[in-house]
Amino acid sequence: MTAVETQPERTALAWQRTGLGVLAVAGLLGHRALHIGSPTLLVAAGAVALLGLAVLGALAPLRYRQVRGRVERGRAVCDPWVARAVTATVLLTAVAAAVAVLS
Repeated sequence: MTAVETQPERTALAWQRTGLGVLAVAGLLGHRALHIGSPTLLVAAGAVALLGLAVLGALAPLRYRQVRGRVERGRAVCDPWVARAVTATVLLTAVAAAVAVLS
């Protein structure tokens, strides 16, 4: 198996790790919200969890199919809108985590 053949699988694993990381932060935020009794932080944890589920349930499989198709056709794999979407998700998660820590 060559590196080109494993590209879609590596991409899928990276997306799964990102989604699981976002869900882990949501779990920590939820725990903190329950510990201090903050409904606002609990809502933020829910929003972050929904972002993580969107990455795992929608974006990861979609991206896997896109990368697989592009590799099979010999086209470039990068897609700027996907990079922006993941960056926004990770930044929103980081902001939510920072708010939880600082509050």
